[in-house]
Amino acid sequence: MKISQRPSPNFGNRADSGKIDKLIFHYTGMKSGEESLARLCDIASEVSAHYFVDEDGTVTQLVDEEKRAWHAGISYWAGETDINGQSIGIEMQNPGHEWGYREFPELQIDALIELATDILTRYAIPAKNVLGHSDIAPKRKQDPGELFPWHRLAKTNIGYFPEPQKKYVSSVMSENDLLNCLNNIGYDPDYSLHDVVIAFQRHFRQTNIDGTIDPETAQLIEACAKIA
Repeated sequence: MKISQRPSPNFGNRADSGKIDKLIFHYTGMKSGEESLARLCDIASEVSAHYFVDEDGTVTQLVDEEKRAWHAGISYWAGETDINGQSIGIEMQNPGHEWGYREFPELQIDALIELATDILTRYAIPAKNVLGHSDIAPKRKQDPGELFPWHRLAKTNIGYFPEPQKKYVSSVMSENDLLNCLNNIGYDPDYSLHDVVIAFQRHFRQTNIDGTIDPETAQLIEACAKIA
């Protein structure tokens, strides 16, 4: 695929012992692609990503993959806290919840699938480590949000997505057991159950994001824990 270059000054070195085993998706939360690129390349912003995908499908590389881009911030996944040092970060142009959150265009998702597929062929990134910013920072972040097509990506072997059941039964698991399942999936155990469930629902149950462990959510948590 064609990838433009617009180097960002916002990066560092990865730890010598670090390995790239996570792929993190974001939305920019800014009104336009040019505004997003300007911020990602502004040394004063102290933020960046390895790649930026605009709504028209244009892909721009900002930071070399061997470098540590600054996209995850304070975050956690499966016992790890240096997510920037272990991941590739991709920013998707979208105004986000603050400026008019909307669906991601087909051209943009097609480009993302091609880009992510290429990355996954070059790094040993397990499906359970293909994540959204809200997965690794549930209290702080909402992106890429409930309109991000996780299910479609999983059909192309980018991440995983449990197939919904036709009937849901009440889980016999306690809230503590379900929290343990969420922790086993990778979510931070220091967050409240409500915050983690909202992050989980943004990824896996996008039709109703209320932080409530209803039967559907409980079954999806159990299914994901088994996959992870």
